Amino acid sequence: MNTVQTIIAVILALATPIIGGVLAGVDRKLTAKMQERVGPPLVQPFYDVLKLWGKNPMISNNLQPMLAFGYLGFALLAAGLVTFQQDLLLVLFVMGISDICLTVAATSTKSPYSYLGGRREFLAMLSYEPVMLLVDIAIFLVTGSFTIKGIYAYGQPLLMVLPLALVALMFVLVIEMKKSPYDVSGSGHAHQELVRGVYTEFSGYTMALIELGHWTKLATTLMVFSLFWAPNPVIGAIISFAMFFTALVVDNIYPRLTWQKMLKTTWSTGFILVLLNLAVLVFGGII
Repeated sequence: MNTVQTIIAVILALATPIIGGVLAGVDRKLTAKMQERVGPPLVQPFYDVLKLWGKNPMISNNLQPMLAFGYLGFALLAAGLVTFQQDLLLVLFVMGISDICLTVAATSTKSPYSYLGGRREFLAMLSYEPVMLLVDIAIFLVTGSFTIKGIYAYGQPLLMVLPLALVALMFVLVIEMKKSPYDVSGSGHAHQELVRGVYTEFSGYTMALIELGHWTKLATTLMVFSLFWAPNPVIGAIISFAMFFTALVVDNIYPRLTWQKMLKTTWSTGFILVLLNLAVLVFGGII
């Protein structure tokens, strides 16, 4: 990468929390429209984070703030790996470390709601990471490389050869966004049995860090999905936003499932779709 490309990559990586915040605002607006409400302003998520940052936090233990910073830090590192066109396996590994920071922070408190939410967050990781790993392997078999640079060098849209793999990634996106039917680790409604689950013991600036980390991971995940049409980033962005919109529709029409059903549906359907796609490529002589 030349100097200009490096600067653009750094700016894009640092801008992922902002992009994710805008997407969070779009999420609220579109969800309100689907429910026939006016909804908050588009920039409301940023107001919420600034308000959280100004509040006095209730710190459960000394480990919690460090892990909250770790959650955001590793999410930013994963975003940087994507913008610098690095290894997809490394991106998956770093995003996993980010999730582990959140899980450990939640389970390190004495709150039963937080502890249960942390355990379910770990189960969510077990649900989607094997599917993402299998998709990465499928991309390697097609392009001959695990790197994002290799995907661009391939020169053809991955969507044309791996359409079922992209469908399998819809399960990953819904879990990452913590939307129904897979919002098992952190409920958005206080009347449900988890209260706020994995987020229960965060407040003030620590909760602001978690929100920023969540936005960063969302934007990074969508950037990875846009690689399915790498030759044209505009079309890739349209594909990612279409998946984002589909996740919102699913959230508004499906009730929350149990963690057992999350594991079963994600593994069974996700694995079957990717393996079927690979079988078609192998027997069709494409790879």
